[in-house]
Amino acid sequence: MKIVHYPHPALFFESAPVREINAQLRTIVSEMFELMYAANGIGLAANQVGLPLRLFVINPTGDKEEKDQEFVFLNPQILKRNGVAIGEEGCLSLPDLHGDVRRAERITVEAYDLKGQPYRLELNDLPARVVQHEYDHIDGILFLDRLDPEDKAKLDAALEEMSATFAGQQAEGAFPNTAELEQQLKEIAAGKRAIDTV
Repeated sequence: MKIVHYPHPALFFESAPVREINAQLRTIVSEMFELMYAANGIGLAANQVGLPLRLFVINPTGDKEEKDQEFVFLNPQILKRNGVAIGEEGCLSLPDLHGDVRRAERITVEAYDLKGQPYRLELNDLPARVVQHEYDHIDGILFLDRLDPEDKAKLDAALEEMSATFAGQQAEGAFPNTAELEQQLKEIAAGKRAIDTV
């Protein structure tokens, strides 16, 4: 498992609900936390590791030792958004790119944990921002899509370079072609393809 970078098709894919909590899913979650910490991140969505599942993990402190700050969100729903806050965001799938994003300052989110238990959180400030960022990911939305046009234009050259790098990786066989990747994502989302074949 590894973090995929822009413009991998998984990043634009609207994810399917998690249908079953099993040993494989728990392993995926554990590996996602490890990847997140290794990349100095504070959140990671399943799309970012090429899996079209409505699942993300966060630890707003970014500190691996603070286990009480680790949260797993399975099939989350944001129920309420209040207030407005503008803050700088980056993304592990868009290394070294940042931009100011307008988000709700406070949210209420519901999800299931790894035991299949529903829970609800009222979050504000950074935790609220992280959840909204990751929630966008599972809907196939990147923080780039929320930037003002002028701010996004400043990143165009870097995005073109990332696109060229990805195309080169595909040409070398590191990734299948885009149509094939999209088909794999659809099959996984529909439960017709095993997750370990990504």
